[in-house]
Amino acid sequence: MTKSRLHSAASLLLALLCVSLWAPIAARAADGDRPIRALLVAGGCCHDYLHQKDIITQGISARANVQWTIAYDPDKSTTHLNPVYDKSDWAKNFDVVVHDECSAGVKDLAIIDRILKPHREGLPAVVLHCGMHSYRSEGFPKVVTPWFQFTGLQSTGHGPQAPIAVTYTDPQSPITATLTDWTTINEEHYNNFAGKLLDTGHVLARGVQTFKDKKGKQITNDYVVVWTNSYCGKTKVFATTLGHNNLTCGNPRYLDLITRGLLWSVGKLDDAHLKPAK
Repeated sequence: MTKSRLHSAASLLLALLCVSLWAPIAARAADGDRPIRALLVAGGCCHDYLHQKDIITQGISARANVQWTIAYDPDKSTTHLNPVYDKSDWAKNFDVVVHDECSAGVKDLAIIDRILKPHREGLPAVVLHCGMHSYRSEGFPKVVTPWFQFTGLQSTGHGPQAPIAVTYTDPQSPITATLTDWTTINEEHYNNFAGKLLDTGHVLARGVQTFKDKKGKQITNDYVVVWTNSYCGKTKVFATTLGHNNLTCGNPRYLDLITRGLLWSVGKLDDAHLKPAK
């Protein structure tokens, strides 16, 4: 082989080596730029999900590189199953699922198991407001049902609507590190059954609500309102009981909170992802 051919062969080999080294780097860069693929499940009783689905998804995407699929069920009952759950692979190709449904009357354990299966296998989740009151299977509230194992907190009901003073209790958490205490408008305050989270949960914020009962007696309730849960020892779940009214869902403080919670759940709470979606 002549010197020129040897030089050409060596140049080709070097070029192929550079391509092989660059390809994984380029793939990682492309993955870093890829939007987070999120599914919002919304619908059911007692809330304005028709508008909240847009308030929440648009608010988060204005803050983070998140691309949405919305599974909105217009049925207003607590017993109707969102059609998105009809298929066994309902969560395929999503990076995170936001549960914002109100489906307390869906109690079939086989259906609940189908909903929880991808989360048991590691799919991150965000659970908002009435998502905590959903899927009340047999034994509720005396036993920790499968859904409560997932959310990390048992809640059996709520009081009247009144402002809730939110205090962040863990300033070291990456979710709450940049957030400041605030007070909501009139909001439903969910109780914490047995007065605490499950052992798998971690408190991020408490809420204090004061109101007068029907007899004029002043009542003060202090409950956990924001937390994280480790489901099956590996799945990150971010949860908050806040978010009944549209004005709360659209509050910048609320949107900042749930945006950071979502990014934390997928391990992307960083400057690269804290930017508006393309």
